[in-house]
Amino acid sequence: MTYIKIPKGWEIPENRVTPESVYINRRKFIKDLGIVGAGAISLFSSTACAQDSRLLKQLKPFQEKTLDADKNEDFTVTRPLTDEIDAATFNNFYEFTSSKSTVWRRVEKFKTRPWEIEISGLVDKPMTIDIDDLIKQMPLEERIYRFRCVETWAMVVPWIGFPMKALLEKVQPKTEAKYVRMVTFLDRKVASQQNNTRLPWPYVEGLTLAEAMNDLTLLVVGIYGHILPPQHGAPIRLIVPWKYGFKSIKSIVSIELTDKKPRTFWNVLIPREYGFEANVNPNVPHPRWSQAREWLLPSRDRMYPTQIYNGYGEYVAHLY
Repeated sequence: MTYIKIPKGWEIPENRVTPESVYINRRKFIKDLGIVGAGAISLFSSTACAQDSRLLKQLKPFQEKTLDADKNEDFTVTRPLTDEIDAATFNNFYEFTSSKSTVWRRVEKFKTRPWEIEISGLVDKPMTIDIDDLIKQMPLEERIYRFRCVETWAMVVPWIGFPMKALLEKVQPKTEAKYVRMVTFLDRKVASQQNNTRLPWPYVEGLTLAEAMNDLTLLVVGIYGHILPPQHGAPIRLIVPWKYGFKSIKSIVSIELTDKKPRTFWNVLIPREYGFEANVNPNVPHPRWSQAREWLLPSRDRMYPTQIYNGYGEYVAHLY
């Protein structure tokens, strides 16, 4: 009997995977040059920001704080991994600025330690815990996920975190809990955009409890082998890879279980354009642009057809 393996949408062919020995030796080579971390592949990048000593100086303290996490081989993709420099210099973080290319400059004074996160609401064991204590208690793993922004740009990133369900099981949701409401920080002295009173600060996002308990849903504390830099939503953020990126709330301070659907930031601000569900769907255009295709950082020349649920349908289609 002939066995034919049909690859899943998120699998990567072996001939496109960087051998581990090459990856490790490249990191050692860069470290020997005095630039720590896998993200310092800037030596091989053509982007202007990769040559910026200010950026390397900003990233270095975070790259030096490595995280010990098992690599989850179930989650990888067929697209090339996004260079860390490109991922660090193209971010949405509206608390600081609406310019994606300058977020990394605006977050330099953002302190992500010490940091506490509160888990409350319809749970039997509410808790408030320091982020580093939480990291020590949770089963960290590295997962390579596709990330798709509603603005049609995309990247492929090795996130480090733990399943949200591991945290929720720790606090034990009550039977009446149906949704998870998440809130980011509010500090107008540091995040200047939060002084804009026309916007519904603080940033709030939400999931159904079933979505939050899904195997894909990850609370992220690291990236590229080390703790998160501020522009990525340090010290803890959400990643729900089958949804548009704005659902993956950054710099979380509060997680509340509730029986009511949360009113979320973008849905309150522009309900016609940003729904609560926000699943990636090439067949449903944004009111102002098509979602049929997406471009992969750093170049708009690297175009790909958008996949339903961002290619993760086998994990999440049953939820809808």
